[in-house]
Amino acid sequence: MATFNKRGYKSPKEKAEKLDNNYIEDVNVDVKDSATAKAFDTLDQSASRAEDFVAKNQKYILGFLTFVAVVTVSYLLYQKFIAEPKQEEAANELFVAQQNFQKALDDATGTKSDSLFNLVLKGSEGKLGMVKISNDYSGTAAGNLANYYTGIAYLNTKKYPEAIKSLEKFSSNDVMLSTLAKGAIGDAYAQQNKQKEAFDFYIKAADASKNDFTRPRYLLKAGKTSLLLGNKADAVKYFTDIKDNYDASPEAQQIDALIGLAQ
Repeated sequence: MATFNKRGYKSPKEKAEKLDNNYIEDVNVDVKDSATAKAFDTLDQSASRAEDFVAKNQKYILGFLTFVAVVTVSYLLYQKFIAEPKQEEAANELFVAQQNFQKALDDATGTKSDSLFNLVLKGSEGKLGMVKISNDYSGTAAGNLANYYTGIAYLNTKKYPEAIKSLEKFSSNDVMLSTLAKGAIGDAYAQQNKQKEAFDFYIKAADASKNDFTRPRYLLKAGKTSLLLGNKADAVKYFTDIKDNYDASPEAQQIDALIGLAQ
């Protein structure tokens, strides 16, 4: 029998597989070999170990958290009911002693200054003196400031070791006060003929701030102390610094004569 194709009939072609380079179909992944799965397994194991640790040490963890809470609450209560009232009490005690200190400075060349500085130290009018305030209220801002007043009062009543001890306890972010404290320690050493120690503190004071008040003041003292120590070259350097950079200061008035003396 003869075979023939019907008109218009075309034998079907095999359907070409569509290849999409951006998509891979029917890919089977063994979960056990997956890096991601391994990572999750590791996390699961770590979480399980952490849970075991918490379960076994729950008593200690809760105890630690309780300790932290108690410390925090205690600190807040201390600040509220002890530190703040103590600071306020110290400030009230400080007021009268500060007044006596100012009176003593105003009468620095008079006959009352020594007795006034003694009142600063010992107290008056039922209020504590600076010595007692610095001891009883240490750790407060007022107690710290009392160390400065105590040191200056001791310096003016010629109790130089006591002045140094008090001033070394004083610390402040106020550049002027901290500079004056360093310079006062230098003065206390100088009064005891400890010129090397005095020089060291005068330089610290001069370098602490380059303002027009304290720097020329302590450069002058450093220069004069250098002369006493026989260091003429250093003296010239400090005196010249005053001449070149602080010519309007009181310390510059006789600076040429001092430079000539040091050369």
